[in-house]
Amino acid sequence: MHTGLRDRPRERPRLADSGSDDARTLIDWESGIGAWFEEGAARDGLTLARPEVLAAYARIEPDVEAESFRPYREVLAETALRVAKHFDWALTPERARGLPDSLPSWQPFPDTNPALERLVSAGYRLGILSNVDDDLLAGTLRHLTVPFDLLVTAQQVRSYKPAPGHFEIARRRIGESRWLHAARSHFHDVVPCRALGIPVAWVNRNGEPGHADARPDLEVRTLAGLPDALAAGSD
Repeated sequence: MHTGLRDRPRERPRLADSGSDDARTLIDWESGIGAWFEEGAARDGLTLARPEVLAAYARIEPDVEAESFRPYREVLAETALRVAKHFDWALTPERARGLPDSLPSWQPFPDTNPALERLVSAGYRLGILSNVDDDLLAGTLRHLTVPFDLLVTAQQVRSYKPAPGHFEIARRRIGESRWLHAARSHFHDVVPCRALGIPVAWVNRNGEPGHADARPDLEVRTLAGLPDALAAGSD
């Protein structure tokens, strides 16, 4: 997610939201992905440990995204097949398509909508930079209670973060206004923002250790902490 910094005295900040993933800052992707694998494998008589599934998924999906561009629905399905193979689960391509079909049902974190509503009430403008297709993002937006002024997807830029496409398009659309990118993924968001000179806040939901090579301008443990941190910084 992006959040804006004050540009001129009378200008309100701009906040653009990124999730990697779809806004993995906003939506609990780990629960959605983990549940899909657990339930699917259980129908075939297999028991998968969610932490191991999520670790394998986190390793494999960036490799799939780094190959020739394909729609995110296909990225999800291909990643599902490779993760299943890793666990000796004979998942079929047809059933693998159930993972992207499930994405629009994945739920926001409990703090997501209250935090976004606080930001809007404070005058921030919001946007999303997401590694998904337009239709999948549309499904996610139905769970969110605030409007977004900026939407940039992998489908539009034909690349996946941490490639610079999302950020370059966002910078072009935002124009001269200042903005801060706020996101959960250090790999997908903090690292490219540092490389591009974009101010970035790390929503470090998992309490990961810091990275000396790419430090965020601001770090909070939850999205709920972001409005307070921004208010404190503007005093």
